[in-house]
Amino acid sequence: MNVALWVVAGLLAAVYLVAGTGKLIMPKERLVAIGANARWAEDFSPGAIKTIAALELLAAVGLILPAVLDIAPVLVPFAALGLVVLMAGAVITRVRRHELTFMAGDLVYLALAVFVVWGRFGIEPFT
Repeated sequence: MNVALWVVAGLLAAVYLVAGTGKLIMPKERLVAIGANARWAEDFSPGAIKTIAALELLAAVGLILPAVLDIAPVLVPFAALGLVVLMAGAVITRVRRHELTFMAGDLVYLALAVFVVWGRFGIEPFT
């Protein structure tokens, strides 16, 4: 189970590191122009998008570094919990915008984050 939790945490960290960096460096107009999957950004201010990006980057770092460096590894499930909250917001935004096709990906990431929370708080904690 520990290996599965590491793999899922690593996958989530990689995804959110790339996604967060992209949102952080791209202007809102370019983000919206990327494609239908990023149209959610129309509903948010540039500052809110940068905040979401910063939270994604913090979660990506928090999923890996505390455990690898053995400095406060209890932060790993809290970082995953933060992703659960972010992805719940993403799902709500998709429902509100009637983007049910794109919501499927958000639900997958939500489920993976819930798995890490469940595993690191319950079955395989670092402490």
